[in-house]
Amino acid sequence: MTNEEMSAARENGKSQSDWARVHRMVKNDIEPAEDEDSPNAAALLRADLEKRRIGRPLGQDNKVQVSIRYHREVLDYFKAKGAGWQVQMDKVLLDWVKTHSTKNT
Repeated sequence: MTNEEMSAARENGKSQSDWARVHRMVKNDIEPAEDEDSPNAAALLRADLEKRRIGRPLGQDNKVQVSIRYHREVLDYFKAKGAGWQVQMDKVLLDWVKTHSTKNT
């Protein structure tokens, strides 16, 4: 059954789930029975949820947030490129650093 079909069944009162029983179990802190196909599913889900934090995920790179001032002409140029202009600006600066690094000379 697709998600849309389940939603339609709930809206039409044709859901086969015993929601009152589910709500009672949650209220009384009763754990659901383990799924025989995946007995560790609840524990794995709980562990995964504990790892998650509110907000934007941490990046996988070494970027640092700073406050900096640029000439209006520079900002206008990159902003005119549309979405992702900050990433493009970062790439241009990184390329410049790589080509002008003392390691390359």
